[in-house]
Amino acid sequence: MKFSEFKKNIDSGIKTSLDADLTSEKAKNLEVILNVLNSINRSLILDDVLELVLKNSIRLTNSERGFIVLKSHAGKLEFKLGLDSNGKELPESLFQISNSVVEDVFYNGQSRFIEGAQSDVTLESSKSILRLDLQTILCSPLITDGNKIGVIYVDSKHLHKIKVREITGTFEILAGQAATAIRNAQLYDGQVNAYNALQEANAQLIQAERRVLKAGIDAEIGQALQGLVHLALLETESLLRTIEKSQTEFENNNHLDDLLFDRLKLKSKVAADSIRNIQKYAQVLLETSVTDLNKENNDLNRAIQSVIKYLSPLKKFNTVTFKTELNPLPLCNFDPEQIQHLLVHLITNAVDASRNATITIRSFAKNNRNCVEVQDDGPGFPEKIKSNPSTVFNLSNGGYGLFLCKNIMDKHKGEIKILSTDKGALIHFSLPVN
Repeated sequence: MKFSEFKKNIDSGIKTSLDADLTSEKAKNLEVILNVLNSINRSLILDDVLELVLKNSIRLTNSERGFIVLKSHAGKLEFKLGLDSNGKELPESLFQISNSVVEDVFYNGQSRFIEGAQSDVTLESSKSILRLDLQTILCSPLITDGNKIGVIYVDSKHLHKIKVREITGTFEILAGQAATAIRNAQLYDGQVNAYNALQEANAQLIQAERRVLKAGIDAEIGQALQGLVHLALLETESLLRTIEKSQTEFENNNHLDDLLFDRLKLKSKVAADSIRNIQKYAQVLLETSVTDLNKENNDLNRAIQSVIKYLSPLKKFNTVTFKTELNPLPLCNFDPEQIQHLLVHLITNAVDASRNATITIRSFAKNNRNCVEVQDDGPGFPEKIKSNPSTVFNLSNGGYGLFLCKNIMDKHKGEIKILSTDKGALIHFSLPVN
């Protein structure tokens, strides 16, 4: 019985002044259903919806316990929840009713209401029914939009007069509405899982970025420190020699201030020693900045598709149009995380330049190398970069992003460069095919 038919029957019963007790019972059941629907529709969390549905089913039918089984992705019925009349969760091991009842209801799509189960000789499940001393069983399929998603089952050791249309009809209505709520919760749960998977993939890209970023920054800082401390050391040592020379001159001219020169020499010595230590630490920083590559034979096209798949749903990239022209490529040796990180940087740079960019990614094999081109239709590079393209990969000119892209390519013995184009920016990189 559908909910609309159920309500119509109640309204009709009221209008025609049928049996007052029956009408009152119908109205009461309708009120119960409305309250149940209001409660289960407040949540999209699957576990909460299942619990609300089962608790209300047990209460509505005055049963002692209940179970919900749902269809898995493989099409098999899986135990999801069991509760007793006090709301205590029951383990799957207590779900000892015969599978034939539940499976019959699910596959036939028809409810079964069994009164006096102990004496019903037609039940194939009589052994389990007798063992559990069951008397009353109500079992309905969970069907939404014509799709069977599971079964709701309640039972009791007490004999109930359930062969009354109002009780069975109410239980079927509850099962029908519960199926919709459960399906909505399943869809929401699927979206949450997909979002979490996307976040996890994004987190992995961020971790890879941080590792490469740390290595790049360490190397750059180490190089800068080397130059700075070398210059500072030369100047400090020169100052120390000048002070010593001046001291001799002052001594010869009888203008000696021992305390002043001692202080100057001490400060210079401390400065020189400190700079030597900085130089030593900078060298260690340079030596430890090399990032280990987890290189293996991989499909470069797959890495490209993976990055597009992960970036497309993100808010920053939802106005971007991705186009791909991917030709068959031989497997080549590279670290997938770092190459994905490189692609993320190139795509992000394009989006930063134009929020509505169309980004075209091409791949092709040439001269025993796997080549990739990333082109956008944004404003392109400034003229000073176009006149000297290699400078864009310097830390001072191109920022960390392109500097790290160059760093990644260098470690892979690859190449990266800017190509001339009429509109937007076009960056080409390639990896050797072993």
